[in-house]
Amino acid sequence: MIDTELLEILACPENKTPVRLADAAEIESLNGRISAGGVTNRGGSPVKDPVDGGLIREDGAYLYAIRDEIPVMLIDEAIPLTASPEE
Repeated sequence: MIDTELLEILACPENKTPVRLADAAEIESLNGRISAGGVTNRGGSPVKDPVDGGLIREDGAYLYAIRDEIPVMLIDEAIPLTASPEE
């Protein structure tokens, strides 16, 4: 899916920490939440389409979706996986 050399140089655009490829169980869980509704990205837009894969920030707080084999590394498009400290 994602070239290992590319994965090694990708980092979270917000805090510059490494990202890792989400495993199948994490993607399945997220897609279940998306299909149930109520998932919004950091920009506040609802996430309606399931993700093909994702890159998870080192602290596990956000997932950057992979769509059509392209990682979407935009802060506002990140999908929160845990409650953020400011919430």
